Amino acid sequence: MKTLTVMSRKGGAGKTTAAVNLTLAARAMGVKAVLADADPLRSACEVLREREEAPSILFETSASKLFALTEACRRAGAELLIIDTPAAPEADVAEAVRVADLCLAVARPTYLDLAAAVRSVAIIQRLGRDGVIVLNQCAPARNGVEPPAVVKAFEALRFAGLPVVPVALRARVIYQTAFAQMRSVLEIDADGAAATEVRELFTHVWRRLKGEGRAYMRTANDDLGRGFGASRPGLTFVAPGA
Repeated sequence: MKTLTVMSRKGGAGKTTAAVNLTLAARAMGVKAVLADADPLRSACEVLREREEAPSILFETSASKLFALTEACRRAGAELLIIDTPAAPEADVAEAVRVADLCLAVARPTYLDLAAAVRSVAIIQRLGRDGVIVLNQCAPARNGVEPPAVVKAFEALRFAGLPVVPVALRARVIYQTAFAQMRSVLEIDADGAAATEVRELFTHVWRRLKGEGRAYMRTANDDLGRGFGASRPGLTFVAPGA
Protein backbone atom coordinates (compact mmCIF):
# COMPACT_ATOMS: atom_id res chain seq x y z
CA MET A 1 0.00 0.00 0.00
CA LYS A 2 1.09 3.55 -0.75
CA THR A 3 0.27 6.64 1.33
CA LEU A 4 -0.22 10.13 -0.09
CA THR A 5 -0.37 13.08 2.31
CA VAL A 6 -2.10 16.17 0.90
CA MET A 7 -0.94 19.26 2.75
CA SER A 8 -0.67 23.03 2.95
CA ARG A 9 0.46 25.21 5.82
CA LYS A 10 -2.25 27.72 4.83
CA GLY A 11 -6.01 27.26 4.93
CA GLY A 12 -8.01 27.67 1.75
CA ALA A 13 -5.35 26.30 -0.57
CA GLY A 14 -7.58 23.43 -1.69
CA LYS A 15 -6.26 20.40 0.22
CA THR A 16 -9.70 18.85 0.54
CA THR A 17 -10.56 19.56 -3.09
CA ALA A 18 -7.43 17.71 -4.16
CA ALA A 19 -7.74 14.88 -1.61
CA VAL A 20 -11.39 14.05 -2.33
CA ASN A 21 -11.10 14.27 -6.10
CA LEU A 22 -7.90 12.22 -6.15
CA THR A 23 -9.48 9.53 -3.97
CA LEU A 24 -12.51 9.19 -6.22
CA ALA A 25 -10.38 9.43 -9.36
CA ALA A 26 -8.18 6.60 -8.08
CA ARG A 27 -11.21 4.41 -7.45
CA ALA A 28 -12.64 5.23 -10.88
CA MET A 29 -9.33 4.13 -12.39
CA GLY A 30 -9.34 0.81 -10.56
CA VAL A 31 -7.13 1.64 -7.57
CA LYS A 32 -8.45 0.61 -4.13
CA ALA A 33 -8.11 4.03 -2.52
CA VAL A 34 -9.34 5.22 0.87
CA LEU A 35 -9.37 8.71 2.40
CA ALA A 36 -8.38 9.66 5.93
CA ASP A 37 -9.75 13.02 7.10
CA ALA A 38 -7.23 14.19 9.70
CA ASP A 39 -8.38 17.81 9.58
CA PRO A 40 -10.51 18.77 12.62
CA LEU A 41 -12.71 20.83 10.27
CA ARG A 42 -13.83 17.51 8.69
CA SER A 43 -14.42 19.06 5.27
CA ALA A 44 -13.77 15.78 3.45
CA CYS A 45 -16.26 14.02 5.72
CA GLU A 46 -18.81 16.72 4.99
CA VAL A 47 -18.51 15.94 1.28
CA LEU A 48 -18.40 12.15 1.41
CA ARG A 49 -20.15 10.89 4.54
CA GLU A 50 -23.57 10.48 2.88
CA ARG A 51 -22.25 8.39 0.00
CA GLU A 52 -23.32 4.76 0.06
CA GLU A 53 -19.73 3.49 0.14
CA ALA A 54 -18.55 6.03 2.73
CA PRO A 55 -18.02 3.47 5.55
CA SER A 56 -15.47 1.63 3.42
CA ILE A 57 -13.60 4.57 1.89
CA LEU A 58 -13.72 7.38 4.48
CA PHE A 59 -12.11 7.49 7.93
CA GLU A 60 -12.29 10.29 10.48
CA THR A 61 -9.00 10.34 12.31
CA SER A 62 -6.38 12.48 14.01
CA ALA A 63 -2.63 12.87 13.75
CA SER A 64 -2.00 10.60 16.74
CA LYS A 65 -3.94 7.75 15.10
CA LEU A 66 -2.44 7.93 11.62
CA PHE A 67 0.19 5.24 12.09
CA ALA A 68 -2.38 2.74 13.40
CA LEU A 69 -4.81 3.66 10.63
CA THR A 70 -2.12 3.17 8.01
CA GLU A 71 -1.41 -0.32 9.28
CA ALA A 72 -5.11 -1.16 9.41
CA CYS A 73 -5.67 -0.01 5.83
CA ARG A 74 -2.69 -2.05 4.68
CA ARG A 75 -4.04 -5.19 6.35
CA ALA A 76 -7.48 -4.54 4.82
CA GLY A 77 -6.01 -4.61 1.31
CA ALA A 78 -6.11 -0.93 0.42
CA GLU A 79 -3.74 0.06 -2.37
CA LEU A 80 -3.68 3.78 -1.64
CA LEU A 81 -4.35 5.82 1.50
CA ILE A 82 -4.81 9.56 0.95
CA ILE A 83 -4.60 11.80 4.01
CA ASP A 84 -6.32 15.19 4.14
CA THR A 85 -4.38 17.19 6.71
CA PRO A 86 -4.92 20.29 8.84
CA ALA A 87 -2.94 23.46 8.12
CA ALA A 88 -1.78 23.52 11.75
CA PRO A 89 -0.41 22.72 14.28
CA GLU A 90 2.92 21.79 12.77
CA ALA A 91 3.26 18.73 14.99
CA ASP A 92 0.06 17.25 13.51
CA VAL A 93 1.19 18.04 9.97
CA ALA A 94 4.53 16.39 10.71
CA GLU A 95 2.80 13.17 11.81
CA ALA A 96 1.01 12.99 8.45
CA VAL A 97 4.29 13.60 6.64
CA ARG A 98 6.06 10.84 8.60
CA VAL A 99 3.65 8.13 7.45
CA ALA A 100 3.63 9.29 3.80
CA ASP A 101 5.33 7.69 0.85
CA LEU A 102 4.69 10.94 -1.03
CA CYS A 103 3.54 14.39 0.08
CA LEU A 104 1.50 16.62 -2.22
CA ALA A 105 1.91 20.28 -1.21
CA VAL A 106 -1.04 22.30 -2.54
CA ALA A 107 -0.68 26.04 -3.23
CA ARG A 108 -2.61 28.74 -5.02
CA PRO A 109 -0.64 31.19 -7.21
CA THR A 110 -0.60 33.89 -4.51
CA TYR A 111 2.23 35.31 -2.41
CA LEU A 112 0.94 33.92 0.90
CA ASP A 113 0.23 30.48 -0.57
CA LEU A 114 3.68 30.26 -2.10
CA ALA A 115 5.22 31.24 1.23
CA ALA A 116 3.17 28.48 2.87
CA ALA A 117 4.39 26.02 0.21
CA VAL A 118 7.95 26.80 1.20
CA ARG A 119 7.08 25.95 4.82
CA SER A 120 5.49 22.68 3.64
CA VAL A 121 8.64 21.82 1.71
CA ALA A 122 10.75 22.50 4.80
CA ILE A 123 8.80 19.93 6.84
CA ILE A 124 8.92 17.35 4.05
CA GLN A 125 12.67 17.73 3.63
CA ARG A 126 13.37 17.82 7.36
CA LEU A 127 11.61 14.49 7.78
CA GLY A 128 13.29 12.98 4.73
CA ARG A 129 10.12 12.27 2.74
CA ASP A 130 9.43 12.53 -0.98
CA GLY A 131 7.17 15.29 -2.21
CA VAL A 132 5.84 17.35 -5.10
CA ILE A 133 3.99 20.66 -5.34
CA VAL A 134 0.76 21.28 -7.26
CA LEU A 135 -0.75 24.66 -8.09
CA ASN A 136 -4.48 24.91 -7.45
CA GLN A 137 -7.22 27.43 -8.29
CA CYS A 138 -5.20 28.82 -11.19
CA ALA A 139 -6.90 31.05 -13.74
CA PRO A 140 -7.47 29.14 -16.99
CA ALA A 141 -5.04 29.66 -19.83
CA ARG A 142 -6.27 31.83 -22.71
CA ASN A 143 -5.48 30.71 -26.24
CA GLY A 144 -2.98 28.27 -24.78
CA VAL A 145 -1.11 30.98 -22.87
CA GLU A 146 -0.76 30.97 -19.08
CA PRO A 147 -1.78 34.07 -17.09
CA PRO A 148 1.27 35.97 -15.77
CA ALA A 149 0.41 35.17 -12.13
CA VAL A 150 0.53 31.44 -12.87
CA VAL A 151 3.81 31.76 -14.75
CA LYS A 152 5.36 33.69 -11.87
CA ALA A 153 4.15 31.09 -9.40
CA PHE A 154 5.77 28.26 -11.37
CA GLU A 155 8.97 30.31 -11.59
CA ALA A 156 9.02 30.97 -7.85
CA LEU A 157 8.31 27.34 -6.94
CA ARG A 158 11.09 26.16 -9.21
CA PHE A 159 13.46 27.09 -6.38
CA ALA A 160 11.33 25.73 -3.54
CA GLY A 161 13.28 22.48 -3.35
CA LEU A 162 10.66 20.02 -4.66
CA PRO A 163 9.40 19.29 -8.18
CA VAL A 164 6.31 21.13 -9.35
CA VAL A 165 3.68 18.94 -11.01
CA PRO A 166 3.10 20.12 -14.61
CA VAL A 167 -0.67 19.79 -14.12
CA ALA A 168 -2.27 22.92 -12.68
CA LEU A 169 -5.77 22.60 -11.24
CA ARG A 170 -7.87 25.51 -12.50
CA ALA A 171 -10.42 27.68 -10.73
CA ARG A 172 -13.63 26.08 -11.96
CA VAL A 173 -17.19 26.23 -10.57
CA ILE A 174 -17.60 22.51 -11.21
CA TYR A 175 -15.52 21.68 -8.13
CA GLN A 176 -18.08 23.31 -5.84
CA THR A 177 -20.97 21.90 -7.87
CA ALA A 178 -19.55 18.40 -7.45
CA PHE A 179 -19.04 18.81 -3.70
CA ALA A 180 -22.62 20.03 -3.27
CA GLN A 181 -23.71 16.73 -4.81
CA MET A 182 -21.19 14.67 -2.77
CA ARG A 183 -19.39 13.74 -5.99
CA SER A 184 -16.11 14.30 -7.78
CA VAL A 185 -15.63 16.33 -10.94
CA LEU A 186 -15.13 13.04 -12.82
CA GLU A 187 -18.61 11.96 -11.78
CA ILE A 188 -20.15 15.27 -12.84
CA ASP A 189 -18.45 15.57 -16.24
CA ALA A 190 -16.03 12.76 -17.05
CA ASP A 191 -14.91 14.41 -20.29
CA GLY A 192 -14.60 17.94 -18.93
CA ALA A 193 -11.47 19.98 -18.41
CA ALA A 194 -11.51 19.61 -14.61
CA ALA A 195 -11.82 15.82 -14.85
CA THR A 196 -8.91 15.74 -17.28
CA GLU A 197 -6.76 17.77 -14.89
CA VAL A 198 -7.59 15.53 -11.94
CA ARG A 199 -6.86 12.36 -13.92
CA GLU A 200 -3.52 13.77 -15.07
CA LEU A 201 -2.63 14.77 -11.52
CA PHE A 202 -3.54 11.35 -10.18
CA THR A 203 -1.53 9.63 -12.92
CA HIS A 204 1.49 11.75 -12.05
CA VAL A 205 1.40 11.11 -8.30
CA TRP A 206 0.52 7.41 -8.69
CA ARG A 207 3.48 6.81 -10.97
CA ARG A 208 5.75 8.62 -8.55
CA LEU A 209 4.37 6.60 -5.65
CA LYS A 210 5.21 3.44 -7.56
CA GLY A 211 8.78 4.63 -8.10
CA GLU A 212 8.38 5.66 -11.72
CA GLY A 213 8.45 9.41 -11.14
CA ARG A 214 11.89 10.27 -9.85
CA ALA A 215 13.81 8.89 -12.80
CA TYR A 216 12.14 10.34 -15.85
CA MET A 217 8.78 12.04 -15.33
CA ARG A 218 8.72 15.62 -16.55
CA THR A 219 7.79 18.35 -14.08
CA ALA A 220 7.14 22.05 -14.49
CA ASN A 221 10.68 22.62 -13.23
CA ASP A 222 12.00 20.80 -16.31
CA ASP A 223 9.86 22.93 -18.62
CA LEU A 224 11.03 26.15 -17.03
CA GLY A 225 14.62 24.97 -17.12
CA ARG A 226 14.44 24.77 -20.90
CA GLY A 227 12.93 28.24 -21.14
CA PHE A 228 9.37 29.25 -21.81
CA GLY A 229 7.39 27.78 -24.65
CA ALA A 230 4.77 25.24 -25.60
CA SER A 231 6.52 22.39 -23.83
CA ARG A 232 3.37 20.41 -23.19
CA PRO A 233 -0.23 20.64 -24.36
CA GLY A 234 -2.32 22.92 -22.17
CA LEU A 235 0.64 24.29 -20.21
CA THR A 236 2.23 26.98 -22.34
CA PHE A 237 4.48 29.46 -20.61
CA VAL A 238 5.25 33.00 -21.69
CA ALA A 239 7.58 35.40 -19.94
CA PRO A 240 5.77 37.84 -17.63
CA GLY A 241 5.05 41.06 -19.42
CA ALA A 242 5.41 39.49 -22.87
